[in-house]
Amino acid sequence: MVKLTKPKTFQAYLDDCHRRYSCVHCRAHLANHDDLISKSFQGSQGRAYLFNSVVNVGCGPAEERVLLTGLHAVADIYCENCNTTLGWKYEQAFETSQKYKEGKFIIEVSHMIKDNGWD
Repeated sequence: MVKLTKPKTFQAYLDDCHRRYSCVHCRAHLANHDDLISKSFQGSQGRAYLFNSVVNVGCGPAEERVLLTGLHAVADIYCENCNTTLGWKYEQAFETSQKYKEGKFIIEVSHMIKDNGWD
């Protein structure tokens, strides 16, 4: 007997003509390359990228953490498809020089893969 499973569907699909990043674990679309701000960030487990916006992620409760650049209120983000913790969202920065991060997202490089249109 063959068991049929329902294919997974994502909440949002990113345009096929753009380079994008996807979850390495389930291939859910996460972000367009056009929304990448910086590749010079550090996550809790290694290198991370800062994005303006992301899709197919859920957000946990905000908590204050002391990061490399000072005190921030952050909320962990996770893939809505496979529930893997990907990084965090900056809810509030307490130092003036860090305010540009508010509302932005960190995704760790180890949790994403480049999809579509990369040479």
